[in-house]
Amino acid sequence: MDAIVTAGGIPQPGEPLYEYTQGKSKALLDVAGKPMIQWVLDAVCGATTIERVVIIGLPSESNVSCPKAVAFLPNAGGMLDNIKGGVNKVLELNPRATHALLVSSDIPAITPKMVDWVVKTSMETNDDVYYNVIARDLMETRFPGSKRSYTRLKDMEICGGDMNLIRAMTVTGNEELWNRIIAARKSVLKQAALIGYDTLILLLLRRVTLEGAVKRASRRLKVKGRAIVCPYAEVGMDVDKPHQLEIMRQDLGRK
Repeated sequence: MDAIVTAGGIPQPGEPLYEYTQGKSKALLDVAGKPMIQWVLDAVCGATTIERVVIIGLPSESNVSCPKAVAFLPNAGGMLDNIKGGVNKVLELNPRATHALLVSSDIPAITPKMVDWVVKTSMETNDDVYYNVIARDLMETRFPGSKRSYTRLKDMEICGGDMNLIRAMTVTGNEELWNRIIAARKSVLKQAALIGYDTLILLLLRRVTLEGAVKRASRRLKVKGRAIVCPYAEVGMDVDKPHQLEIMRQDLGRK
């Protein structure tokens, strides 16, 4: 399988990490002696399940390395636009590819073992979208003080992971759905219209389980979705704020 590593984020003035990046890519922030994305690439390129890597948002002269075949793509603008460009590149390199692994460049604590677990566990079923979630107690035990945002469901509290699989045809073969998802990414009302207002209300009232929420959203979007409760908090420990950056620097510095 091929991996798409998204690295297009550049914090703007007023955003939490701008003081650290000063107009440069967040992916290149120093974490314990090397760029944050290099930690991610070390994990992805060390995984036995990954053949090639597509890096989006950095030029080839960014001084990052991977022993496997790597392709670089410019930033296409938004996250979903970058994912679409990455999937198209994967299909160009391997027209027979069915799925791709999406990995954010700001989860530097992941390891090759975790990458392989996500890929192998996902491929136990034949779905369109696989979304990893992490239980609140696991996250707060592994990274106390990380202050993640959690969704309260009937059966558990979860935060989202930043390493997930997607079927290539979900992006390339359903232009209308993909455009709707892109249009809804910054609007709560549009997101509610996508998954259904009834589902949104049940989520707010904590009357729906994780499995129930996935089934409702899948029916609404007409895709086969699967939520995976991931045993690795590192998959959801992304760096969005200064205190999270310092947690990662201390954690990885001990290694």
